[in-house]
Amino acid sequence: MSRPVRHLCAVLRARFAPRTQQNAEVQDSLVKALYASPASLLSGAISGGSLSLVIAWQAHVLTMHIIAALVLIVGISRSISAVYFQRALAHQDGPARPIWGIAYEMGAWIYAALLGLQSLATLTISQNATLHVLAVGMVASYAGGISGRNAGRVHVAVGQTCFTMLPTSIGLLIAGGVGYVVLGVLCFLMIFAMAEITKTTHRIVLEAMQGKQEKSNLAIKFERLARYDSLTGVENRMAMQMRLRDLFDNRISDADQTAVLWMDLDRFKEINDTLGHIVGDQLLCQVAERLTRALDRRGHVARFGGDEFVLICPGVSRIQAEVIAGDITRILAGDFEVGGHHLTISASMGIAVAPEDGADGDELLQHADLALYKAKHAGRNRHAQFDWTMKERQNRTYELETGLRSALANGELQLHYQPIFDTETGRITICEALMRWQHPELGWISPAEFIPIAESSALIEPMTNWALAQACRDAMGWDEDIRVAVNISPALIKTDGLPRAVISALLQSGLKARRLELEVTESIFLEDDRRTHLILSELRRIGLRLALDDFGTGYSSLGALRTHEFDTIKVDQSFMRGVGENSRDRAIAQSVAYLARALEVETVAEGIETEEQLRYARETGFTNVQGFVLSRPVPIGELQALLNRNRADVHDMAALIRQRRLA
Repeated sequence: MSRPVRHLCAVLRARFAPRTQQNAEVQDSLVKALYASPASLLSGAISGGSLSLVIAWQAHVLTMHIIAALVLIVGISRSISAVYFQRALAHQDGPARPIWGIAYEMGAWIYAALLGLQSLATLTISQNATLHVLAVGMVASYAGGISGRNAGRVHVAVGQTCFTMLPTSIGLLIAGGVGYVVLGVLCFLMIFAMAEITKTTHRIVLEAMQGKQEKSNLAIKFERLARYDSLTGVENRMAMQMRLRDLFDNRISDADQTAVLWMDLDRFKEINDTLGHIVGDQLLCQVAERLTRALDRRGHVARFGGDEFVLICPGVSRIQAEVIAGDITRILAGDFEVGGHHLTISASMGIAVAPEDGADGDELLQHADLALYKAKHAGRNRHAQFDWTMKERQNRTYELETGLRSALANGELQLHYQPIFDTETGRITICEALMRWQHPELGWISPAEFIPIAESSALIEPMTNWALAQACRDAMGWDEDIRVAVNISPALIKTDGLPRAVISALLQSGLKARRLELEVTESIFLEDDRRTHLILSELRRIGLRLALDDFGTGYSSLGALRTHEFDTIKVDQSFMRGVGENSRDRAIAQSVAYLARALEVETVAEGIETEEQLRYARETGFTNVQGFVLSRPVPIGELQALLNRNRADVHDMAALIRQRRLA
């Protein structure tokens, strides 16, 4: 091919090169499109080679025979390479190698150049007009075909057009004659027309490919967002549940073991509250990395939410799960460097292993969560195995919670009252309201069991509101000098609802505020909360009395007395139980009684169960006593009779004292 022809081809390639930027995926698709139809390449090779042989046979020229043979050989070679490429691609991962694009480009140009050379030779050597028509028709049809087939690679199509039409145009001009010259000019102009068509087709193909690629990338992105946690990069809750479901659906045998470890960071909220969520998020990322290292391909890590992670370990037994839990504990024991802070954390884990602990993924997760609950309540920084007694406790808790909601709605709750006696006169001065519940099926349920359930299920507030209202109504039937005491859960002290409930109970019943005593425990003072102090102060300001219950069992007994004002101190029964044998208990009881007198507050000795304890409480100086030796908690009906007898007894005792004094 002459230098001017090569120069013109280069100019045309530059002129009609696509301006759309191609990424690697689209470029790979374009290369694969070149080999997409080996049959079309074979059809072109046969037709082009056959016409070349016919022309050479009719021209009886050796040169044209050689060119025809080369056309047939190159065409068939290209067809064979296309078949080989398809087979190689089927066994290959990733994009096609660049050599395939180069090989196709060189083969296409050589084939086109041979056809153009055959056309030039026919027009210049042979004088047969029929052969001229065949030669020009062959290259024209080929140029039209390649503009569509190779539109994915514009420079290949433009190069082929140049290699076929330029020699043909030159041959027509050399052949001479008006018709040949006009046809030669038209063939030359056809190069630009076919190049423009190729460029337009290429743009359409490229935009379609890029749109498809963008949709594919977007689908991959959304799939990743749907399956992976955006913060830590590990699987998210949905992906974890899908993986667990697939494990159970695809297991070979029902005896196949799968371990689930549900992990929760201990006191992570404190880090978030003190150092901020940014530090907390960075810490979670480092925890996820360490968990992945600790598993060491023995399972999969997923972030369930917040600071909770779930580890799924297929084929792991109970003993192996214990080993994994130990590895995790050790790898989390090292310090974390986060935002310039040296952090030390620990984790609690619950372990459940299928098939013993669960028949499906949901049940296994639930049981691992129950085991985690046990680990946290056992002191944190440990792991616990699931056992079926946990499930029984959970079922009972659920049954009691459901029953409590019905009990509150149906009026099944009752108040029993335990009297508190004055140590000097024996008169009943206070009646403590104690909630009781008789389940329609399970019978009497201990308050020690159903009160914590009420506190954890947000039922404690409506239950307390009911108890306040009922206690105030009941107290209206007693003597004016007898108070009623109601226990208040620590969960209610910090809410706005407590003052409203107290005021509402007093207004509806007509009870004077000084006759209502609220009992609170020391646990409300574990946090230095000004709101708690303000609420308690407001309650005392309207005339209510406050009692510090279970004094001595918490962590802030003396601190509570220093920062808050109380009207009564109730000494926990654990100190009174051993006053007969334990000198330390006696010393503590005496100190509390002395402290109360110095602070000018009343005292109640709780849990008095023997005459000896009663005698000691009187001798020590406690102002009031409460316990089974005096009276058990009784329903309101029995309480009224007890109050009447006590009033008569006190009256008789007072009359006897007056008689002795007169004598």
